[in-house]
Amino acid sequence: MNYRTRELRVTYFSYIRARLVVVLTVALFIALLGRVAYLQTYGREATISRADRQQHLILTLAARRGDIYDRNGLLMAGSIQTHSLFVDPKFMQDSFQEDGRSLIQMDQALDGLAALIGKDSFELSKLLGDRATSRFVKVAENLDDSTVAQVEALNLPGVGIGSGSARCYPMGSLAAHVLGDCGSDGNGLDGLELKYNALLSGRPGFARETKDAQRRPIGVAAEDYLPPQHGHHLVLTIDANLQTIAEQELRDAVEHVKAKSGMFVAMDPFTGDILALANYPTFNPQTLSDSTSDMRRNSALVSPYEPGSTFKPFLAGPAMMWHVTTQSEVWQIPGRTWFTPYGRAISDVEHYGNLCTWDGLVHSSNILMSQLSERMGNARLYKAMTGFGFGQRTGIDFPGESPGKVFDLKKWTHKSTESVAQGYELMVTPLQLARAFSAYANGGKLVTPRLLLGTVDPQGNILSRRQRVDFDSLPQAIDPATAAEVRRILCDVVIRGTAEGERSKIWNVSGKTGTAYLAEPHGYSKSRYNSSFVACAPYENPKLVVVCVIHDPDRTIAHYGGKVAAPAAVKFFERALTYMEVPASPDLPLPPPEVANVLIDYSAKQYTDRNFGAMKDDDSAMEITSSQ
Repeated sequence: MNYRTRELRVTYFSYIRARLVVVLTVALFIALLGRVAYLQTYGREATISRADRQQHLILTLAARRGDIYDRNGLLMAGSIQTHSLFVDPKFMQDSFQEDGRSLIQMDQALDGLAALIGKDSFELSKLLGDRATSRFVKVAENLDDSTVAQVEALNLPGVGIGSGSARCYPMGSLAAHVLGDCGSDGNGLDGLELKYNALLSGRPGFARETKDAQRRPIGVAAEDYLPPQHGHHLVLTIDANLQTIAEQELRDAVEHVKAKSGMFVAMDPFTGDILALANYPTFNPQTLSDSTSDMRRNSALVSPYEPGSTFKPFLAGPAMMWHVTTQSEVWQIPGRTWFTPYGRAISDVEHYGNLCTWDGLVHSSNILMSQLSERMGNARLYKAMTGFGFGQRTGIDFPGESPGKVFDLKKWTHKSTESVAQGYELMVTPLQLARAFSAYANGGKLVTPRLLLGTVDPQGNILSRRQRVDFDSLPQAIDPATAAEVRRILCDVVIRGTAEGERSKIWNVSGKTGTAYLAEPHGYSKSRYNSSFVACAPYENPKLVVVCVIHDPDRTIAHYGGKVAAPAAVKFFERALTYMEVPASPDLPLPPPEVANVLIDYSAKQYTDRNFGAMKDDDSAMEITSSQ
């Protein structure tokens, strides 16, 4: 190879290296331009966000959940400040090792911590061991100040205390089915806690703290602070004292006859205010784990049932208003059993002989009511039922209310006339029954039941107040004159009828008993019942309407509504009206002469002597055929 060849080769390789350097330089320049472009566009927000996280810390400021009060201002549900305890397992383990202490010593320290917070020491150690690399493990919540002080005295590394709030129910299980309950996140799960969750919860605020290089807080700018909007308070129509009486009487009635459950509603017939609403068995919303979903169900509003004979006044009243019958008309009752034109047997518990319409209600004659219903016809029966609001929701401010069931006329069979006459082939709730009976108590109007009386803001200012509705504008279920007639007729139920012996010695009570067979998969049971009583008092100027339903009592003890439900309702009336300072009733007016002349076993002494008479059998329960 000569010199010129070597020179050309050197020049050739130098040219290649130069091109390579240029290409690399250009590529690097393009990469730098791309990086700059990225940082100025897509990466800009991420970079700023990362820097912001390093310099600032956003704190959520929890809103305080509003309280719930009864109509007298007694606290029924509130929130209290509590503490939670968390552990940084990794920091704790590293700290013990740096101090030259063994893991055995750490376990011993955790034993002391577990004892303070009521945890099993083995389970606590296992929990932290399973999450040894975690930086945050919550191990306890709802700790009081005393426990927190003892935990802090242990001076354990990696143990921190957080603040929070917990829902408390200072009256325990009282009105639990009305109030509902809250979950661990503080939100309502059932009842009014769920219905008004947004109003009670309020809105959380936030604070954006500026930090220095060592993550220490420097300050908060005005524009970086939004205070929380605390929840509003609820004032209910419930009277805690009347609620206590209702729950006590319902519990005693259910336990006395060893029944499966019971429901109780007490309301003001003129305003629709629910003054007491109870279900038994009940539960304590403070300890949800001790209850089942069935126990927490507000059956008085969401579980309809066939009412039996308590439904008879809502057919007899319209029949009298439409002049289909009169209170003094006498009906032919051939015996304890009567056969319909198509051959169906309808039976009464007793054979009283011929009965007038007045006594047909007082003694709850299935035969008389079946004859009356045949005369009315299905169209008018249906009109009477829907006119009292059956088959429709009442409109109460409570989640999950059932509308009950009234079948469309097209679905009625040839047996429906007599079945409806006795309170079958339809479903009602105790609340619907209370609303309907309020029409007899107030002169014929259908009120809308309500549980919320008003709301109050966190500063104590009244935000809303439920106004009394225009009474004249309410739907008219029955005319005032007929309402007064039926109300007077039903006063005889506790004097000389199916609840004889349960008359109050102080107030005149107007009511109707019911004993309905329970439906089963293959027909109606012959030994299981719903025993009920619907009533108002005092008769002259009703202050309360009450519905008491006892589900599946032990029939070897008692099962008729007059012996099971009526005593509980009358006891409630006597205690409640005494608490309300309602004056004693005057003597009950005697039946008009045209009625008194056709009543069975009638004596004026029954009305003047409040101790007259003894308990008799209750109203009849229908003889159900297998084909019904």
